[in-house]
Amino acid sequence: MPHSFFMEIFDNKVLNAAVVGWIIAQTIKVILGVIREKRFNFKWFIGSGGMPSSHVAGMMSLTTSVGYTCGFSSYQFAMAFVMTLIVMFDAQGVRRTVGRQAEILNKMLDDVSHNKSITDERLRELLGHSPIEVLAGAALGILIATIYFKF
Repeated sequence: MPHSFFMEIFDNKVLNAAVVGWIIAQTIKVILGVIREKRFNFKWFIGSGGMPSSHVAGMMSLTTSVGYTCGFSSYQFAMAFVMTLIVMFDAQGVRRTVGRQAEILNKMLDDVSHNKSITDERLRELLGHSPIEVLAGAALGILIATIYFKF
């Protein structure tokens, strides 16, 4: 019985396309980071932010796969699409705003620490995505699912 459970998961083309979308997007981020900074940083593979959005790529790959599997007029596609829109909004809006707030707070800590000896931990600033990073993730997700299901 457990063998069948795992085989069904590994045979799930929709799930596989979503995971592949995320992995490819994260790999692109690492490659771009190495080109940009001339060094490797493992955090680029597991971290958030950067080009393209891996959250959006994975979700859009999932959504497109659901469309190919169940039909683009199905309720399953509608549910996946709405969830993808929420992820896209969150990736570009809320998380980006939190990243900007962290940037401002870090500058305030720098300013205060020059006058006093404060050694507070800096906040992560690269949390969200620019609109172009979100759109690139969406395009990548659609492309991956289309290749996965049509070729």
